[in-house]
Amino acid sequence: MSGAGTSPLRERVGRIVAGLRPLMPFFCLYVTFGATLGFLSGGAPLILRARGMDLAEIGLLQLINLPVGLTFLWASALDRLRVPFLAHRVGWIVAAQGMTVAGLAILSFGASWPLELLLALAIAICACIATMDIALEALVVETVPAESRSFVASAKLCGASLGGMLGVGVLIGAYDLLGWRLAVLACAALDLLCLLPILRYPERRLHGRGGAPERWSGSLERLRVLVSRILVLGAYFAMTYLLSGPNTLALLDLGVPLSRVGFLTGSLLPAVNLVMALLAPALAARFGIVRLIVAGAFGVLASGGLMAGACAAQAPGPAMAATVLNFVCGGLLGVPVFNMIYRWAQGPRPAGDYALLFGAAFFAAMPLRVASPALADWAGWPAYFAAAMPLYALAAAWLAVTVDRTLRADRAAAR
Repeated sequence: MSGAGTSPLRERVGRIVAGLRPLMPFFCLYVTFGATLGFLSGGAPLILRARGMDLAEIGLLQLINLPVGLTFLWASALDRLRVPFLAHRVGWIVAAQGMTVAGLAILSFGASWPLELLLALAIAICACIATMDIALEALVVETVPAESRSFVASAKLCGASLGGMLGVGVLIGAYDLLGWRLAVLACAALDLLCLLPILRYPERRLHGRGGAPERWSGSLERLRVLVSRILVLGAYFAMTYLLSGPNTLALLDLGVPLSRVGFLTGSLLPAVNLVMALLAPALAARFGIVRLIVAGAFGVLASGGLMAGACAAQAPGPAMAATVLNFVCGGLLGVPVFNMIYRWAQGPRPAGDYALLFGAAFFAAMPLRVASPALADWAGWPAYFAAAMPLYALAAAWLAVTVDRTLRADRAAAR
């Protein structure tokens, strides 16, 4: 009886494992992406501040993230050139990840180096990990069928969330035990270990399964379509940060202890993102991508209204509830948005197109990262959140309409 009872369970577990196995190379590399950027841009500033570095110098470390938005400058080289002895995209992934590991190994000796040298090396490492990312995204576009990309996007967000927890939470939490050299080398070892699964990825055999590249009547038509999508994504990401980004600053102004705010952003946020990334593919399949975007956007708007009311009432408890609601609903949007970026990058040059689409969204939010605290200080938190809500609603509606048009065109072309 026991054997008969466990056989279906074993079969079900076996099917689940078989279904997840193709996602492991993507998941592992996104773990390294989240861990490396998390450690460099999130953890290293905390370490250096604890060692007495001035806040003005710490602010310069935000430049570490700059290459993530600049990959379009060299992405075309990834489309044209190949690394010897390996498949096209896998070759670039291995080369970029290898340089990341080498850069971290060098950085491990830099505990007492000048800030300028540390910053330059960290930016170079970030450029390598960002190059790995766009090569991996191009691999997704070229080898993963459109109906399976939601699962890849889920693996991406899960891996990045887990990597962020490892890079900031674990490595920084154990820093007093490990010290600078071992902490950096642990990050390098993680990057090297997580590279191994992609080496067995059958890129050549799967090439072309991502679907036929999107065609345009000419270069001007391609540019027109691509620019319109860049504007949609840029507006969405910028308005998302405008409404959601300063939540933690508002919590501090309401008297929430720094330790609690740190727990929300360093532990709860990545955990929520991971859970929502796991749920989102099934929800998208059940309700559709557009409905999922609309539902998530309504939730984010509700969190903004709750935050505005909490700030007006000087109520920390509701403000924390609003922040958690924002985490949940914002996490719900990640998979459908990245799934559409994959779809929109499905052209003759997927690495370059993805870099443009994502890089524009990144840069669109950069000015608001600088300006939003000053705007909130000038207007007050209640008025700030109230003013940000309609702007976010317009950007989310524009995104939903654009996604709906793309999906309708795909269905029409399939008939």
